[in-house]
Amino acid sequence: MDIEYLKSSKSGNFFLLAGPCVIEGEKMALDIAEHIKRIAERLDIPYVFKGSYRKANRSRIDSFTGIGDEKALKILAKVRDTLGIPVVSDVHSVSDVEMAADYLDIIQIPAFLCRQTELLVAAAQTGKIVNIKKGQFLSPGAMKFAAAKVTDSGNHNVILTERGTTFGYTDLIIDYRGIPQMKETGFPVVLDITHSLQQPNQESGVTGGKPELIETVARAGIAVGADGLFVETHPDPANAKSDGANMLRLDLLGGLLERLTRIRMAVI
Repeated sequence: MDIEYLKSSKSGNFFLLAGPCVIEGEKMALDIAEHIKRIAERLDIPYVFKGSYRKANRSRIDSFTGIGDEKALKILAKVRDTLGIPVVSDVHSVSDVEMAADYLDIIQIPAFLCRQTELLVAAAQTGKIVNIKKGQFLSPGAMKFAAAKVTDSGNHNVILTERGTTFGYTDLIIDYRGIPQMKETGFPVVLDITHSLQQPNQESGVTGGKPELIETVARAGIAVGADGLFVETHPDPANAKSDGANMLRLDLLGGLLERLTRIRMAVI
């Protein structure tokens, strides 16, 4: 997959990375991907299916982490091969990169790991697109150094993703000035809507969220020039195995994307 795919909309629309937080099973993944693909094709939105094959940064040891790495990666590959859409998932170590590279079109670096040099270099050396999420602890301007670790390794297929900045102990805030600032690097910039609305570090050990603000955050992101959007969505967020508190219900996605497309057409 070439990064130009993300810019392939004839209308100039944003691109979309969307899917469940974590791969829970084959049927669910295929159903979600097919549903979103139909919407994306109708609205001329270049679409990438997102699903974590493993959740490695859970608050509690008894939290759901996945159905097994190889099983989940094969499901991601089946989504790609069956529906003809690229797929993205996150990695957490150099060995993860080596294992997952054959199955993925975009390798995602989690926010907490965006300064890990060996991980960035390993991802770069696959030749795949590398999506680097901005650490909750970093300024937007500092992301040029994370990107440089990829480009200095010979790979210029980079995406930068805003996902909120730590605000106190249990909340995140989005500084929309960071989107145009990161765009100055020349790389596409994505706004991760749903993770930006997390409320981490709750006393229960289960991350909270504010899904009622998804549309507000998304509208603002498009208005300030985000090239792409990242949305986690699920048919039944209340019973999702991970991050249900901040995911968008799947049946609400189509209407949201229609409204965001109208905003995009007004500002380009």
